[in-house]
Amino acid sequence: MSPTMTRFHEYTHRPVLLGEALDLMITDPDGLYLDATIGLGGHAEAILRRLSARGRLLGTDMDPEALRLASARLDPFSDRVRLLQENFRRLGDILEREKFFPLAGALFDLGVSSLQLDKASRGFSLRLEGPLDMRLDPSNPLTAGRILNEWPAEQLALLFKEFGEERHAQSIARKIVQRRGKKPFETTLDLSRFIESQFSKHAGGIHPATRVFMALRIAVNRELENLTRGLDGIVPYLQTGGRIAVITFHSLEDRIVKNVMRSFIDHGHCLEVTPSPVRPTSREVDENPRSRSAKLRVVEKQ
Repeated sequence: MSPTMTRFHEYTHRPVLLGEALDLMITDPDGLYLDATIGLGGHAEAILRRLSARGRLLGTDMDPEALRLASARLDPFSDRVRLLQENFRRLGDILEREKFFPLAGALFDLGVSSLQLDKASRGFSLRLEGPLDMRLDPSNPLTAGRILNEWPAEQLALLFKEFGEERHAQSIARKIVQRRGKKPFETTLDLSRFIESQFSKHAGGIHPATRVFMALRIAVNRELENLTRGLDGIVPYLQTGGRIAVITFHSLEDRIVKNVMRSFIDHGHCLEVTPSPVRPTSREVDENPRSRSAKLRVVEKQ
């Protein structure tokens, strides 16, 4: 099996922009590296293979199931890697507690993994029957179902517009509130089929519920707030020449990353490594369609 694709039970994991991220991030093979979104461990495994026997990796993730699978994958490197169930918004506290700095590099891969997308019971997929959950951390009390069935129409509309960039946000919110007054939404297919019955596909054939699902996921997991805090918190823990690499998958994330990195550069903390974001090759997109929207941005601490 290809080193860039590993099967864990029913999950096929293809780390996105793998070679590009490692080539741009790893400048010190003896250094300390952080994988802030370990997922199923694809990038982490490749990082550890690039490092020397002295290089070490710390991996964090909110999802305990992902950590369990990543731990099995990274077992051959167990003396050089440590995995923690943590939210990367607390990176400063984590690195201080673990005494794991100064960092030679930090990677943020912001995509939702096949573990979440392809497992119906996690509630992320609009094409699979499952609960309206969408939590990365199962201890989080907020679910997509609570938002959908309890938030007022005005708040739902703002959510769909701001986090989903949905042009029909107000209409969708209004129809959702009307429908839930008769029968609450209980499953992912219930929601996706309802939106599909009310609205036509977006340009490019995108399912009309796609942006609503994205907005709900972002809100449940506070993804944009976590991203800003995580990036802001990492710079003090980088060594001079240490690099931050971030892979995004939609325009909201990319805009935040671009603006935060621009702030680092403008304040003299970092140098720009990627004037334009690195995109996947046509071959990678053919082999892994989920990589189509990926962008990689990298900065280096001065």
